[in-house]
Amino acid sequence: MNSKSSRFLTDILPPLLFGIFIIVINETGILHRVLGVSEVQLPKIDTILRVILENRAKVARDSWVTVRVFLVGIGIGSAAGFFAALFAALCPLWGRGGLTIISAFNAIPIVALSPIMRLWFASSAFAAKSAVVSLVSMVAMSVNVYRGLTDLKPFSLDLIESYAGTRADAFFKLRLPNCLPYIFTALRINIASAMIGVIISEYFAASVEGLGFEIRNSLRTMQMTVGWAYILVASVLGIGFFVLTVGLERVLFRHRQ
Repeated sequence: MNSKSSRFLTDILPPLLFGIFIIVINETGILHRVLGVSEVQLPKIDTILRVILENRAKVARDSWVTVRVFLVGIGIGSAAGFFAALFAALCPLWGRGGLTIISAFNAIPIVALSPIMRLWFASSAFAAKSAVVSLVSMVAMSVNVYRGLTDLKPFSLDLIESYAGTRADAFFKLRLPNCLPYIFTALRINIASAMIGVIISEYFAASVEGLGFEIRNSLRTMQMTVGWAYILVASVLGIGFFVLTVGLERVLFRHRQ
């Protein structure tokens, strides 16, 4: 069995079969009887998909609003986390304390962070939502990048110094290449946390657009099928960005496999 077949059997097939299993027991009503809920509370997949198709123009607009906040927030947060980790690696005396403070952000609940950012950026709902996603994304990136920059093979720095290598040589030829896999690890973590962050920030935002707002509005007006439709769209977007990141990582590091 080659590596591709093995990866399919271990990484792809189990979640795929589990997803099909959930859809089947939902469509047949077994899941409703097990959970003790009605089809109004938990609509069937075909009903949810029909709602998405009937409202595809509005769903597309709201999805783009969410995706914009997601991309801007995760981009700013990941960049800030990278440079914070870089400073910590190059200046350990001051940098480790900074990383400790950044890591403390991870303990702040997003539901508490979102209203605070709304007050700070009262003139721009987009900036408030992006700030929430940025703070959420910064933690994982800073911790992982710091590990990638400092967790080096034994005597590797000594080897570079023995060839009269400079600090720049050590960074570009040793630390940065060693750090790249850790960056993608952080991105995979950030995709899930950032998508949760943007949905929650839209849930509490003053703006009347985005997937998070539509989920709140639909559930508040008891349009359960519409709410589930937006939940499904948000889940598909998150999975799509995750798959895209994993695919890019495998393309870039195929020589290491």
